[in-house]
Amino acid sequence: MSDTPYPIDLDSIRGAFPPGIEAPPLLVDFADWLNGRPWGSVGCFSLQGQFSDQAPIFDGSPLRDRFSLFMRLPDGSAVGGWYGAGLDRDNPPIVGLGSEGDYELLAPSLDALLAKLTSQQFDKAWSDLKPHDEVECQTVELAQWLAGRPVGEPMACDDGAPDMPDFRGFMEKWSRDREDYWANHRLMAELGWRLAAHLPKGKKPWDKTHFEVAIVGKQYEARVLSRGPQPFDEAASIESLLRDLREEMRRAQPELGLWYAMKFGLYADGRVMPNFEYDVRPTVDGEPAKLTEAQADLARAPRPERWVPKWLA
Repeated sequence: MSDTPYPIDLDSIRGAFPPGIEAPPLLVDFADWLNGRPWGSVGCFSLQGQFSDQAPIFDGSPLRDRFSLFMRLPDGSAVGGWYGAGLDRDNPPIVGLGSEGDYELLAPSLDALLAKLTSQQFDKAWSDLKPHDEVECQTVELAQWLAGRPVGEPMACDDGAPDMPDFRGFMEKWSRDREDYWANHRLMAELGWRLAAHLPKGKKPWDKTHFEVAIVGKQYEARVLSRGPQPFDEAASIESLLRDLREEMRRAQPELGLWYAMKFGLYADGRVMPNFEYDVRPTVDGEPAKLTEAQADLARAPRPERWVPKWLA
C-alpha cells in the first residue's frame, strides 16, 4: 500500500467546477504537492472531480452548478465546494456527501479543510480523511507546506466561521422534495401504470423492478433487468412517453442538455424513481450509440463546454 501514490486527475477536477468558476490555485497547488506521495499519508482519498450526478445524491443532476466535487473517498463518498444561496462563490464552504446519507459541512473553506487534514479533526463518519494506519503520516509536512504559502493568500482561522448554513437540512429537503416531485409527476405516473405487469412481487418498501433506457437521437432501447438486461413487451409503447420526458427536462434546465441514459425503479405501489445519465455513452442493440446521433442531440441542446463528455467533444 505504501508504494501506491495518490490518484490525481486535474482535468476532471477543473471540469467539475460550475461554468464560470475555475479551480482555485490552492487546490491545484495541493494536487501538485500531493503528487507522488503515498496514498493514505494525509488521508484516504483520491483527487478526482465528479459531477453531482454521480455523487450520493438522489436525482443529483439538477445540482451540477451547486457543487465542485474534487475528492473521492474509498466508500464512494464525495467532498467538494458547495455554492448555496448567499455563499461566497470564490471561496465556498467544503462539504461531504456520504455514501450512507451522511451530509456534513466539513470546513468553512478549502484552506480550512487542508488545515483539518493536518490536525486530523474528523469524526468517525469521515475517518477516511485521516491518515491510514499502515502508511507513514505526512500531515506535519502538509502543515509546513501550508505555512509556507504566499503572504496574502487566505488561510484558515482557528475560530471557524459563524453562522454557516445548514447543509444537512438543505440536502435532506432536496431528497424529500425530489422524491415527492417524481412520485407525483404525470409522466412517471403514466409510466408506472403502463408497466403494471412488472410490479415487484415483494411487498417490502424497497422492493422494486429495475429498468434501463437509452435514447440517443433517433436510437432507442429499453430493457428490464431480470437475470441481466432483457427486452419486454411494453418497450415500444413507452418510447414516446420517455422522449416527452426528455424534452420536458431539457426545457426545464436547458444547460444540462439531453440525457442519454436513464435507469429507474418501479415500486410495488406504482411509483417510479428515476436516475439520469448525461455523460455515459450507452449501448443500443449491443453496440455503442452512434456518435452522429449523439452529436445531433448536442447541437439541438448545447451544453457548457466543460459539461460535454470527452467521447462526444
